[in-house]
Amino acid sequence: MKRVGIVLTSLLLVVGLVTGCGSSAPKTADNGSAVSADVKAIKDRGVLKVGVKVDVPNFGYKDPKTGNVDGFEIDLAKAIAKKILGTEKIETTAVTAKTRGPVLDSGDVDMDISTFTITEERKKSYNFSDSYFTDAVRLMVKKNSNIKSLKDLDGKTIGVAQSATSKKAIQAEADKVGAKINFSEFATYPEIKTALDSGRVDCFSVDGSILSGYLDDSTVILADRFSPQEYGVASKMDNVGIAKVVNETIAELKKSGELDKMIQKWGLK
Repeated sequence: MKRVGIVLTSLLLVVGLVTGCGSSAPKTADNGSAVSADVKAIKDRGVLKVGVKVDVPNFGYKDPKTGNVDGFEIDLAKAIAKKILGTEKIETTAVTAKTRGPVLDSGDVDMDISTFTITEERKKSYNFSDSYFTDAVRLMVKKNSNIKSLKDLDGKTIGVAQSATSKKAIQAEADKVGAKINFSEFATYPEIKTALDSGRVDCFSVDGSILSGYLDDSTVILADRFSPQEYGVASKMDNVGIAKVVNETIAELKKSGELDKMIQKWGLK
């Protein structure tokens, strides 16, 4: 019996040494939940890096006078930062429809919150959160153009953003109504608005809420609505921890009503 006790004691010591030396177990947050490596990197850094639009009034817009960037999506970024860090500390990087993917791929940002429409094709490259805003592709024209619908744009030119989903959506609808249209692609929304004002394009097309930020006394947004656009927060495919935290944050904001309050704050519909 004495020898058996000695053997058991030795085995327990060995097991204790093996389990004690292991370093693969994830570290945990204060609430006991596991913290993934991607989220831990943000916590260690102390700031959330986010790709945002700076040319979309009410979503992400850089004030030329103050240099500050604010809007609905900036507020959303701060809410996610608070979830991860306990503070609203964010570092923003200006992106366009064409650059937001590469900036995310390079690791320069942790996520994109940049009127990024969720599509099945894009979901092959990035993790997308649940939708936090729904819009539709619309058309802005000059009031004196006599253009009342997409069909009236037959033979005319529509200005769209590079790499945006607008072009595909409009082409599909134009085919339905038998309108032959031309496209001119631009890097930024202000460039499209300038082209519309100067007559280089006959129409400025993007999501309606974005167009509303460029509406003035000389322009009108047509009643036509195409292809519902669901906006999601995009992160790298392997950053599953970040994707989980983002979805949790959006779900909490929806449940509490805070997301609706943020949308109302910025005059969005």
